[in-house]
Amino acid sequence: MDTQSAPASPAGVIARLRSLLGGSSEASVTKRLAGIIFIIRVLSAALAYFSQILLARWMGGSDYGVYVYVWTWVLLLGSMMDFGISASAQKLIPEYRTRGEHALLRGFLAGSRWMTFAVSSVVSLLLAGVVKGLSPWIDAHAIVPLYIGCLTLPAFVVANTQDGIARSHDWMRLGLMPQFIVRQSLIIGFTAGAFVLGLNLGATAAMLASAAAVWIAMIGQMIVLNRKLGRHIEPGPKAYDFRGWLAVSLPILMVEGFYLLLSYTDVLMLQQFRSSEEVGVYFAVVKTLALVSFIHYAMAATTAHRFAEYHAQGDKARLSAYVAHAIKWTFWPSLAATVVLLAAGKPLLWLFGPQFVVGYDIMFIAAVGLVVRAAIGPVERLLNMLGHQHICALAYALAFVMNVVLCFVLVPRYGGHGAAAATSISLTFETVLLFWIVRRRLGLHVLAFGKRD
Repeated sequence: MDTQSAPASPAGVIARLRSLLGGSSEASVTKRLAGIIFIIRVLSAALAYFSQILLARWMGGSDYGVYVYVWTWVLLLGSMMDFGISASAQKLIPEYRTRGEHALLRGFLAGSRWMTFAVSSVVSLLLAGVVKGLSPWIDAHAIVPLYIGCLTLPAFVVANTQDGIARSHDWMRLGLMPQFIVRQSLIIGFTAGAFVLGLNLGATAAMLASAAAVWIAMIGQMIVLNRKLGRHIEPGPKAYDFRGWLAVSLPILMVEGFYLLLSYTDVLMLQQFRSSEEVGVYFAVVKTLALVSFIHYAMAATTAHRFAEYHAQGDKARLSAYVAHAIKWTFWPSLAATVVLLAAGKPLLWLFGPQFVVGYDIMFIAAVGLVVRAAIGPVERLLNMLGHQHICALAYALAFVMNVVLCFVLVPRYGGHGAAAATSISLTFETVLLFWIVRRRLGLHVLAFGKRD
């Protein structure tokens, strides 16, 4: 009997899993680290999902819609106000290590955080002034939550910067858990406490809870990160290349910024043309499909600094094989997760409340863009790490403009269905552009399927 065709025994399956995930090869390490990131994001999604369900039920449709609107602005602006430092850390830190530029490394680890904190604090004050100036035209219920959002931004930005530094050292748990586990747990704890005490849990109270959670999680992360860096990095002089950091970071900021704009345009446009209740339904749909995005995020967060490292070493064969591996492990799990979420969509939306089930068919429209994007894996990180930030930013800018135009056309008439269609079409357009750019500039086939050169 051919033993290779025999059914696998439990011991054989366990051995195979150990060889797959427990080895020391680059592929095994990547899958293991990506698995850690994915698990953290899934746990975070469960916590966030739970917190959104509680808030939707405790606050009511209108207040929940206001909270979603303000929190979306915090996520959007907070992710952009570090000037791309959190992403460029995954390029600069491996390069400094490879070249032995230890003074610049030490300077970046300290100076990047001080710089992002100082600038984000100034920008937050300016944004608070903008809110005050525009207050006659802003929904009265949103004004105080917007001020609290401005207060939240500096801590949010520093936490993002520390996340990039930690991931560049393969400290995935330290990079992600404060933001995605600790922060969500604190939001749930604070809002539940307010509800039990009988306080009015409106948009203002929910934003206060969120702001406190962001600041506490960031400070705790800073303490632990400083201790680990102190043990990992030899003490010595520091050099601060602010101009060089910004030269690398700003083009990456454009990529990250346009991607975030593309991600949040649908929610923000809905708020302008539709009711807060409809915004809440659409947000529930987006949260339900978030698992698909987490897979892409996990692979991107794990692979980016290795793209930079292999490129700095001039190892093209190793880089090409690693890129193919990253794409495969982005697309197929994303496709499987999409099928599962669509099958279970109605019960998941019902958890928010019976009125949220009306968004079920929107899930199918929104899922198309996520699956198409997953087909090329984290190639935007590949382009950024290899010095092609400008062309990558252009591709994202074109996709963002397309999304805005399509939202203006479709959202007023079709609401959430139009927003989902606009985003899926734009993501498909962006994917085609990135595929073509990588093919022309790097000579790589970056589809999860099809013939490779």
